[in-house]
Amino acid sequence: MIRVGLVGIGFMGWIHQLAYRRSNAARLAAFCSTDAKKRTGDWRGIQGNFGPPGDQISLDGIEVFETLETMVRSPNIDVVDICLPPHLHTDAAIMALENGKDVLCEKPLALDAEDCFRIMDTAKRLNRMVMVAHVLPYMGAFAYATEIVAKKTYGAPIGGYFKRIISDPTWIPDFYAKDKVGGPLVDLHVHDLHWIQLLFGKPVGVHAVGRMRGDVAKFAHVIYDFGKADVAVSSSSGVIDGPGRPFTHGFELHLENATLQHEFAAFSDSAETMPLKIVTRDGHVIRPELPASDDVDAFVAEIDDMAESVRTRIVAPRLDGMLAAQAVDLAITIQEQLAKKP
Repeated sequence: MIRVGLVGIGFMGWIHQLAYRRSNAARLAAFCSTDAKKRTGDWRGIQGNFGPPGDQISLDGIEVFETLETMVRSPNIDVVDICLPPHLHTDAAIMALENGKDVLCEKPLALDAEDCFRIMDTAKRLNRMVMVAHVLPYMGAFAYATEIVAKKTYGAPIGGYFKRIISDPTWIPDFYAKDKVGGPLVDLHVHDLHWIQLLFGKPVGVHAVGRMRGDVAKFAHVIYDFGKADVAVSSSSGVIDGPGRPFTHGFELHLENATLQHEFAAFSDSAETMPLKIVTRDGHVIRPELPASDDVDAFVAEIDDMAESVRTRIVAPRLDGMLAAQAVDLAITIQEQLAKKP
């Protein structure tokens, strides 16, 4: 059983804690918090945009620390799980690595490419592992599509369109601050940049048009160049000024012998889903029945992959830290391209 120390007792820390409760491969062995109330296990008041609200947790078998500096010195943890605000990821990850711990870090790995690659270089130098919790390819239709591509069930991927759009997230402090959250591309579109690379590999170039808000991109349409004439990939991502539709994501994924389609949209009055469909080259429409799941199941699968990665010393592809670093690098490249346009 892999022993984990958690830092960042907010919404994502709460969700990760729920996943550890269900995992048979990893357990929460420690956490740290400067909040005295949370150190007693009182995590009530935590609430996000999905999943159950925070509650009182049992501290049986869990070491409690006030600071990360003291927790990373504990001999009773193997991995540090970082769920801190994004601008704190770099220092926390390097501190954990330098104290002999592997790292699982919530996305984005860091707010700029330089810090991402500094983390990865530190891990390589110290022979430790960095895994990044990009949960999208563990979720429902996205997980199914990821597996289909990995198995080449319908041939190689040859293109697609990927969408992730939200209304202005006024509940997230500093969302548009480059040095705090990073804005829509680094905080939101990084999911698709990670998944696109998982499916197609790293693009050799991008072409973007869009809108800026201050010094961060607010919305972007992007075309990706993979250096192959027969591969066509594009995406739309960012913020729209329409609170009646707070969130939507979806994809149309083109394979050699089939097309996969899925979309979900949350509206202020209800949510609507276009369930996953596989349209085959020979004219059939397949409607796969996905396993029943709740808001935490994808995180359990992610945690289990982390534990297996630590056990085997081979990072699971969906958790690959370098892939996550390259996703941030792409996000910054797109943003810089948009900033240069008159």
